[in-house]
Amino acid sequence: MKQHNDQQLASLKAQARSLYQAFLTLESEDEVRQFLLDLCTPSELEAIVDRWWTASLLEQGRSYREISEITGVSVTTIGRVARFLNMGEGGYRLALRRERT
Repeated sequence: MKQHNDQQLASLKAQARSLYQAFLTLESEDEVRQFLLDLCTPSELEAIVDRWWTASLLEQGRSYREISEITGVSVTTIGRVARFLNMGEGGYRLALRRERT
């Protein structure tokens, strides 16, 4: 990650909040897709999709080896997703739970 001075950090936090609010304005799956395609490079979006897919498979109780074979994601990335799934902010679990309903 880049190094920021205090003023840049404050501005970055404000812009992060603005981004979160931008997601809340989107009204359909297609609008979210359009936004993500504009916001992310193809590689960034693939990495996000890989992490989401991995979280879903972990939630199903799949082993790291199975997940790696299914997705092509490295065991290191799977471990990172598992760590955030279990000890992160709760966002993965919240979204996975809401997606099921």
